[in-house]
Amino acid sequence: TAANAVGNTTAQATVTVNTGAFITPDNPGAADFQFVMHSGQNVHPISKWIYGFNGGDWSQMPNGTTLGRLGGNRWTAYNWETNASNAGSDYGPYHSDNYLSSSTIPGEAVRPSVANAQAANAAIIVTVPIQGWVSADEAGNVDPTSPLNSRFFPNLAKKPTALTTTPDLTDARVYQDEFVHWLDNRFPTAKTDVNKPIFYMLDNEPDLWNSTHLEVQRAALRYDQFLPLSIASAGAIKDQIPQAQTFGPVSYGWNGFVNLQNAPDAGTHGDFLDYYLSQMKSASLTQGRRLLDVLDLHWYSEAQGGGVRVVNQDNSAAVAAARVQAPRSLWDTTYTETSWITQYSTLGPIQLIPRMMTKITAQYPGTKLAFSEYNHGGEDHISGAIAEVDSLGIFGRENVFAANVWPLQSVETFMFGAFRIFRNYDGAGAAFGDTSFSASASDVAKASAYSSLDAGHPNRVVSVLVNKDTASHTAGLAITHTQRFSTAQIYQITAASPVQGNSVVPNHLANIPITLVNAFTMTLPAQSITVVVWN
Repeated sequence: TAANAVGNTTAQATVTVNTGAFITPDNPGAADFQFVMHSGQNVHPISKWIYGFNGGDWSQMPNGTTLGRLGGNRWTAYNWETNASNAGSDYGPYHSDNYLSSSTIPGEAVRPSVANAQAANAAIIVTVPIQGWVSADEAGNVDPTSPLNSRFFPNLAKKPTALTTTPDLTDARVYQDEFVHWLDNRFPTAKTDVNKPIFYMLDNEPDLWNSTHLEVQRAALRYDQFLPLSIASAGAIKDQIPQAQTFGPVSYGWNGFVNLQNAPDAGTHGDFLDYYLSQMKSASLTQGRRLLDVLDLHWYSEAQGGGVRVVNQDNSAAVAAARVQAPRSLWDTTYTETSWITQYSTLGPIQLIPRMMTKITAQYPGTKLAFSEYNHGGEDHISGAIAEVDSLGIFGRENVFAANVWPLQSVETFMFGAFRIFRNYDGAGAAFGDTSFSASASDVAKASAYSSLDAGHPNRVVSVLVNKDTASHTAGLAITHTQRFSTAQIYQITAASPVQGNSVVPNHLANIPITLVNAFTMTLPAQSITVVVWN
């Protein structure tokens, strides 16, 4: 009943209350693929930091990038006081210069990128050099047999005197805690703003220092040399920002994971990551605080097709076929890729994420997992889009905390299109949800499925379906959920999708009426990626 100055009125209405009971879907009917989803099973948040890209310029990143990274070989010998750095074996070789920034203002190689991240309401990873030496000059190539102190300054974890934001340029020393103190002073809200934090990375690919950075790492790195550096540096960061999240060891790849690239003391200490995690845990217990927050690794697929590694611009049939399967090595306990890793090391499935999660549980529970560099190749090809979509879907489903793709090609249209599938499939900012739930495909060699809802809005359901095969296939979809759906909105990428700017763009197809109970069939084109928005 409603009343006002004019008078009273009474009306009757029926309200249907969603009781939260799950609705059993109909059988969608015969189809080549069956996709089965259940929003009450395997439900967990998706970390927003898996949609990352290497770099600090958001204008050069895919739509919806949530995490940048200032990382790579250039940062191992970075001197934050002067912005001098060394290219390592990438250029020169061992060329010290002002490549990261021509400014002489302390930290200016870092500040603009962090400011960009803050403006984009995004996070960024900043590399803290821990190797022990940083560039003292910008005078060009370094002879790796010359005395270290002739071209480099000691880089130390802790400054013995008071910290300042205007470092002493005459003491021939550089301090990591002063760098973090300076950064915290410039961006004081980053340590409390959950939407745009600064994460701290303990250097870059230490397992390769003796080759990529021979100018400073003159002998093969040992386990028992690296761990003290990691412990001291993590402690220095936590002294300045106790809630800072640290990433390490930033290992380059499989042989680094196993034995720190054939470290001299590997036979004594065993598996490197087991040792690293256990030692970081032990030091944390001693200090009464967590020193390592995120186990960070790099993953450039070693899978081959026709004898050619997939991480390249070769889009021939054999390579493309291997590339679309390669992400299965991230999780699939039944899949064995063709690579030197499976031939000589694992002798079977790599199952990288479950393998790493098992190590974490055994050695340092509570540590999160990240891949701050990864790539499966084919950035300009539909096979690369499929591999990238599968990677992003897997990271969300498998509870990865953070991931940053590293671009390897000048044309990245399909890789950028893969990001749009999850971060902006409609061109107006619509994104995959923030909560993952169970989604399975009947033939994982040919198809993948990922499903999501939004926390607080459980009836906004979005699924991503992948047809990896070179032939089109019919697909039957069935979802168990608390709401009955009537329409499916469809967005799709194929090899023929249009390009706008630096990205292919999902086509918005005609809606599909859902006349069965939460089930329907559709056709998935050859090598395609399809977004289904359930309404």
